[in-house]
Amino acid sequence: MRTPYELLIFDWDGTLADSIGRIVESVNVAAKRAGHAPSAEAAVKGIIGLALDEAISVLYPQLDARAVQAFRQHYADVYTALDQQPSPLFEGVRESLEAFRAQGYRLAVATGKARRGLDRVLKANGWERYFDITRAADETRGKPHPLMLQEILAHCQVEPAAALMVGDSTFDLQMASNAGMHSVAVGYGAMPLQALAEFGPQVCIEHFSQLREWLAGAAQSHSKVGEHG
Repeated sequence: MRTPYELLIFDWDGTLADSIGRIVESVNVAAKRAGHAPSAEAAVKGIIGLALDEAISVLYPQLDARAVQAFRQHYADVYTALDQQPSPLFEGVRESLEAFRAQGYRLAVATGKARRGLDRVLKANGWERYFDITRAADETRGKPHPLMLQEILAHCQVEPAAALMVGDSTFDLQMASNAGMHSVAVGYGAMPLQALAEFGPQVCIEHFSQLREWLAGAAQSHSKVGEHG
């Protein structure tokens, strides 16, 4: 059956991995170690998806570059210690990704994580070679700049119209829009669907397995259009 998309691109934290609580905790422990007041949970959730330096600067705009780097090191120390047991994948993620691969989709990751952290969780899940390509925030432009997606598209030789970005933050959806791509909003991660819906996703889902259902329906509709086109 023909499908409207060839390439599925996923954010990691809050989309594939249930790591939001760990990120919030790490930011606030790092803040305490650096001598700053903790941030509200909603404020931390609001910067998840950004590159870490930018996220810190948004939460603590008074910090200069040197203080941001010190905060970043505290965060890395705390998160790495907590992440000795990697954050679990959301229910249905592993089975769905295996199904997508079996159906012929190409898979990629576009994340605000650093390369070191991403490689650690990929290894923990046995996914070092699972995705066609992965891009991390410290090796390209951060979200919502489209360069991360443009690099993935170029590597896979796929046009924007044949790719789909799946994410839980406004930065994910803005990035997709900036790259001329469709997107899917997930409501179980960092940001509520009400905020994400403003960025025009093709569909909003509350459980990862709903993506399989929606893609199956989209593939069926696309096939029928092809038959009568």
